[in-house]
Amino acid sequence: MRIRLRVAPGGSGGRIVGLAGEVDGGMALRVMVTAVAEDGKANAAVVKLLSRVWGVARSRFSIVAGGAARRKMLHLAGDPADLPPLLEASIASLKPG
Repeated sequence: MRIRLRVAPGGSGGRIVGLAGEVDGGMALRVMVTAVAEDGKANAAVVKLLSRVWGVARSRFSIVAGGAARRKMLHLAGDPADLPPLLEASIASLKPG
């Protein structure tokens, strides 16, 4: 399963912020992490955050594109049917505003 991300490193807290539209009409999951974007620290923080929030082992995640960019493509190994409930729960738990 592939998930588009838009990552904001060096933020005030680690959390899923919401969804962002992409130029091709797709959507990306917006994620904020406190780690800085150097030496893969922000990437590791993204994996750690999503692993904790979704209850999925870190070993199932890999960044397959955009390792040095804010826009990333994340691969989550496993059954593709597992992803929609995780995303829906993440979006539903967002606080408005």
